[in-house]
Parts: sequence; C-alpha cells; structure tokens
Amino acid sequence: MHPLVSIITVNYDQPQVTAELLRSLRQITYPNVEVWVVDNASPRQGVDELIPLFPEVRFLKSTTNLGFAGGNNLAVHQARGKYLLFLNNDTEVPPGFLEPLVERMEADPRIGMVSPKIKYYYEDNLIQYAGSTEINPLTGRGHFIGHRQKDDGSFSRSGQTAYIHGAAMLVSRAVIEKTGLMDDTYFLYYEELDWCARARRDGFGVWYVAESEILHKESVSTGKQSALKVYYQTRNRILFIRRNSRSWQRLAGLAFFSCIATPKNTLTYLLKKRWDYLLAFWRGITWNLTH
Repeated sequence: MHPLVSIITVNYDQPQVTAELLRSLRQITYPNVEVWVVDNASPRQGVDELIPLFPEVRFLKSTTNLGFAGGNNLAVHQARGKYLLFLNNDTEVPPGFLEPLVERMEADPRIGMVSPKIKYYYEDNLIQYAGSTEINPLTGRGHFIGHRQKDDGSFSRSGQTAYIHGAAMLVSRAVIEKTGLMDDTYFLYYEELDWCARARRDGFGVWYVAESEILHKESVSTGKQSALKVYYQTRNRILFIRRNSRSWQRLAGLAFFSCIATPKNTLTYLLKKRWDYLLAFWRGITWNLTH
C-alpha cells in the first residue's frame, strides 16, 4: 500500500535552510519514508549541528564537493526505497504532498519520473513549475509551464510532460537500474534534464502531478545570478545539446550558439562591465572545446 520512499537532499553551507526542510518533512502524512541528507563538503557550515536535532535522518558527509548530481548519487547508493524523492534543501513541503506522487507512479509502472507543482516560497501563490516544454535543440532552452503565473486553477490538471524539475522529482528504482544515475559531469544545472532525456529514450514516461505541490525558495545556494551560475549554465547548455540532439540538430544548435548566443552574451557583459560574468561565460565555452 505504501512502498518505501527514500527522500534525499544535499546540504552545502546551509544547515539552517536544510533544517527548515527537515522540520517540514516531520509533518508529512505518508507513513513509509527514509530521509537522507548529504553534506557536500561544506567549507563553513556542515551538518554536525543537525545530527542530534534530527535522529530519524541518515546523514552522509562527502570529503569533496560532488555537485548536485554527485551529492545526490552518494545517497542513492545506500538508499533502499522503491522510489527516490530528490528535494532541494531550499524547499518546504505540506503534509500530504507525497501521496499523489506515489499514487501516480504506482498506477502505471511505465512512468519513471514525476514532479509536483512548484510554487515560489516568497511570492503569493505564484507558480514556478507546472510541467515543462521540450528543450529546443537549436537554443538548448525550454521553459516551465505556468512560470511566474498565479495559481488560479489553470494548471490543476496532471499529465505527461517533457521534463521534471530538479527541485522536486520522484524517480523509480527501475530508472536507476535501466538508465543509471544522474551524470555528475554536469556538476550543477542541466543534470536532471539530461537524466530525464535519457530515461525517456529508455521508454519511461514523465509526468507533472498537479495534486501535489511544494514551495521553493529558489537559488539560495548559488544566488539568482552569479559567475558560478553563468559558467555552469553556459557549459552545460552546450553539453546538453551535444549529448541529446540528433547530428543535424547538434550542428544547428552549435552554429546558433556560435553565431548568435556567443556574440550577444559577450556584448551584454561588456556593456554591463561584468568582467566576472564574461570570463565565466567564455570558460563555459572553452570547457566544451577541451572535453
């Protein structure tokens, strides 16, 4: 009736934020879970202070920063659940959020990944995610359905979608066994999209479950914009195109990036005198030339 769900989150220098998530998880009504927290080699604030406060939680400490994918994968190797729920540590959940996600997966074993409706924590009833479009192979970009729109009932129908959202994704053990883990080459950004694309190629369905919702504090770790974010989004946008497009699409996408995106972004950062962003952008490009 209630298969075991392994809930996994990653902490990086944010024990107070992680504690807020763990306190919300204590209130959930789903009766069969295990909770894992991976500390991703936090340089200043690890999880030591949380261990006595949350005795029901299993804590793992990485000796190096493994990134989003690698940190989550560390717990996957030990997790026992039929389903694995990956939650960003800057999310909070209502008590009944998990049942609709599990029910959707249990109803159809061909479904491999689902995400709930995600709303912004600091905004009034504003949606971040209610499903996703396909990623354009030319630009390497897609968009979240309902993004920055009021939750007025227009996004209350569950259904198949192109991609899950990395802030909250329930994944079946079958995906782990057939498709494998998230690719830690990405380190940060696009890794869950790549994972989803691979799972779809392996025949798994992907769903948006409107009956479940969570709140997301958004980019607490890396900031709304930062040189780190520019670097990894640039690097991994190109990497995603390289890995998940057909040959002609790949050539078109790389041509678009070279002839349009690169000069546009370079000029933008020059005009704004954001030398740190400019350097990060070009580092992201050159990484793909050397790997």
